[in-house]
Amino acid sequence: MDLHLWLAYFAAAWLIALSPGSGAVLTMSHGLAYGVRKTSVTIAGLQLGLSVTLLIAGVGVGAVLVASASAFLVVKVLGAAYLMWLGWRQWRTRANPDDAAPAVVADASGLSARQRLLRGLLTNLTNPKGIVFMVAVLPQFIDPARPMALQLLVLLLTTIVADTIVMHGYAWLASRLRGLLRSARARTAQNRLFGGVLMAMGASLLLVRRGSAAGH
Repeated sequence: MDLHLWLAYFAAAWLIALSPGSGAVLTMSHGLAYGVRKTSVTIAGLQLGLSVTLLIAGVGVGAVLVASASAFLVVKVLGAAYLMWLGWRQWRTRANPDDAAPAVVADASGLSARQRLLRGLLTNLTNPKGIVFMVAVLPQFIDPARPMALQLLVLLLTTIVADTIVMHGYAWLASRLRGLLRSARARTAQNRLFGGVLMAMGASLLLVRRGSAAGH
């Protein structure tokens, strides 16, 4: 891959990472609930899902999903249902007035590291907008005359590094607000805010059409 081509993708990767999406919302929600260190597990899950999405698009399966109405519809509905389920779980979580700790996501006992990893993975893995976007973007940065595997590896590592840094930035910003959310009312409002956003994003996935592209 030529340097100028990589630099162009490097810039695109940062713009993609900075664009608001379900991954950013989940990261900020977990940043508020658990702090930056524990949210790193959620971010790792997001990167696993992002890696699978990029590889699917890179090897051409993503193009098949975009071309097939039924396959794309299945992915779209599953992704929308998952985000709306996450949002509903968080919306209906009520903070304990006797608990001075920041609110947790989805249930009173909080999520284990494995659960946070899985939520991050599924959030990106079931996002059809990510597949559509990668199918639209990747071909512009791949030289068919050069080894495909090496180019995909470079693009994958570039994407993961940019997204990991940006997601940790979101988590850090959210964690700075933890001190302002110690009252039960504030923590309940936080749950409803992020829950509502996740449900809205899930509903918006149902409007995604084949051939369109959006951020992750």
